[in-house]
Amino acid sequence: MKDILQQLEDRRAAARLGGGQRRIDSQHKKGKLTARERIELLLDEDSFEEFDMFKTHRCTEFGMEKDKPAGDGVITGWGTINGRMVYVFSQDFTVFGGSLSETHAQKICKIQDMAVQNGAPIIGLNDSGGARIQEGVDSLAGYAEVFQRNIMASGVVPQISVIMGPCAGGAVYSPAMTDFIFMVKDTSYMFVTGPDVVKTVTNEVVTAEELGGASTHTKKSSVADGAFENDVEAMAEVRRLVDFLPLNNREKPPVRPFFDEPGRIEASLDTLVPENPNTPYDMKELIHKIGDEGDFYEIQEDYAKNIITGFIRLEGQTVGVVANQPMVLAGCLDIDASRKAARFVRFCDCFEIPILTLVDVPGFLPGTSQEYGGVIKHGAKLLFAYGEATVPKVTVITRKAYGGAYDVMASKHLRGDFNYAWPTAEIAVMGAKGATEIIHRADLGDAEKIAAHTKDYEDRFATPFVAAERGFIDEVIQPKSTRRRVSRAFASLRNKQLKNPWKKHDNIPL
Repeated sequence: MKDILQQLEDRRAAARLGGGQRRIDSQHKKGKLTARERIELLLDEDSFEEFDMFKTHRCTEFGMEKDKPAGDGVITGWGTINGRMVYVFSQDFTVFGGSLSETHAQKICKIQDMAVQNGAPIIGLNDSGGARIQEGVDSLAGYAEVFQRNIMASGVVPQISVIMGPCAGGAVYSPAMTDFIFMVKDTSYMFVTGPDVVKTVTNEVVTAEELGGASTHTKKSSVADGAFENDVEAMAEVRRLVDFLPLNNREKPPVRPFFDEPGRIEASLDTLVPENPNTPYDMKELIHKIGDEGDFYEIQEDYAKNIITGFIRLEGQTVGVVANQPMVLAGCLDIDASRKAARFVRFCDCFEIPILTLVDVPGFLPGTSQEYGGVIKHGAKLLFAYGEATVPKVTVITRKAYGGAYDVMASKHLRGDFNYAWPTAEIAVMGAKGATEIIHRADLGDAEKIAAHTKDYEDRFATPFVAAERGFIDEVIQPKSTRRRVSRAFASLRNKQLKNPWKKHDNIPL
């Protein structure tokens, strides 16, 4: 018996070494952790239960049968994050460069199936050179099997991808279909075709970092939702995100202990909006002052900064926040902001996360580049996302809500539950100056008359009271009591039930 137990321990020790000590040292020299070290940081201590530790590839081409490392380049299993179950796979770059083989894919598929069946999030730690070339079409088939499960799991369990090394070719499409993608600065990159192929085909000379590094995907392409300094920070931040999310689409997000008074009055908010309607202010200040303990987990912070998305808690319960940012492009909506916010709203709706919308929007960004880029269709995505969402929706208009952008930003007409406005709110078809110049075109030469007309327009329309008289605004509230009013609104909506008409699925304007 002792011999058998010793044999088991020896085989386990060999499996834990992956591609061997030399390759592990090489991984560390690049500033990267090994696949197992990442799992240890991600999960609660001693909670990891591994699957398929001894699984090996079946390839016999190109002498591959002589090298069959246990685990085949990916570590899979389940564990807990702050006591809540998650499934995880972590690709091991020390084994054949983390390349995906038929059996490597089978291991990932197994935990994807278990995650959907048992209702727990899937976290993928990607560090792979791509498909294992020696296996040819078998590895491509493996990718497609993983993709199909990503699609089936979408909206059923949260899926989080962390790119912790290379992720190229077909490999990029699995993370692309997950809910959140995070990258590690300087050590991770994603692209469909690498720098060498780009040079051959288009004659462009570009580095891997420029083509698909963390900066590119968080600031330009919007593929990634965030980038972290190193592997340790990445794992800590993923743990923090999981704390905001439900385990699956049949459960509510977790309720955390909170030490902040729900009725807290913030006197400083009474002076947040400047006297001059064209002076910007930082909307993040309002978000921090509304949320429990000022905690805010921002999503896609570096992309389309004219809109802010992320999670706060109110009375310990997760709330998704969408807010215009007057500091950037005056808070205008544009193509990028519409796409960013629409995706976030749809995620929240998938997983029963209530949505708080903070509005200060002068309209859609004008210009040929926006129109040629299809701002109509992209703006419609956000409109569609809010309109189809059945979760509790609370909206606070702090200042401008002009034109179609007023409608789009979770207005009463898109089934908003509570629509509040501050006394500083201006709800109108357009700004007073532009409106006056259209209505009183005949007086354009007379500055005094135009000024008088503008003042008249402001007095009549640049207030929240006309909308409140129509019932489009439920209440004009004091800025300082925003946290209390919003907290009570969401508390009253905890048992909200709203169903859309039966359909196979909708046809969002993609």
